Amino acid sequence: MSGAALFPRDPAVVAPGAVHVPGWLTPEGQRELVEACRSWARGPVPLRHTALPGGGVMSVQTVCLGWHWQPYRYTRTADDVNGARVAPFPSWLVELGRTAVQAAYGEGGAYGQDGAEGGDVATCAGYTPDTALINFYDGSARMGMHQDKEERSAAPVVSLSIGDTCVFRFGNTETRGRPYRDVELVSGDLFVFGGPARFAYHGVPKVYPGTADPATGMSSGRLNITLRETGLPD
Repeated sequence: MSGAALFPRDPAVVAPGAVHVPGWLTPEGQRELVEACRSWARGPVPLRHTALPGGGVMSVQTVCLGWHWQPYRYTRTADDVNGARVAPFPSWLVELGRTAVQAAYGEGGAYGQDGAEGGDVATCAGYTPDTALINFYDGSARMGMHQDKEERSAAPVVSLSIGDTCVFRFGNTETRGRPYRDVELVSGDLFVFGGPARFAYHGVPKVYPGTADPATGMSSGRLNITLRETGLPD
């Protein structure tokens, strides 16, 4: 692992529409999100390993807000877990998502500052996520290369990392293979992908156990919170 904590890390455009903003969440903001995630993990639909249609089980554990994701669709009730309706998506999380998109795409943001398509005020102000997928990675958990494509909206995906550092592999829209770029995501980092990168393949091939800062409320493991617009009717 690189000495990311020893050297300044600047916001970077990883691909057109994909922006990495290091250290975006404050330590206090991380602690608040950790406490919220612990509450959501208790139910009404608990944190669980998602079963795949082919019989496999995902190594990450997941809990959802607003809409329940199961391979490969959204429902209001967790019919593959306990049949309960998922916890509502809180308004403060909508505001956090808009602020995140502004940080990436807005004026002064890594993507917006170079005048690239997608770095506009309308994209930021109109962003209204209605679901969150919260994934917990222990030291051995991985996420294979996949596309987020069950949504009917092409609005950006907002990804927040807390806890252990990971390798985030961000690829292309055509194949799970190369070309791709590996990015080290540290606790507090923000990653936003939309526009031409919205349906890029991405995954997590490695987590670095023991890199979490207990001050964030995570003594071990990694939390990844992704905010999305489903585009589904209420």
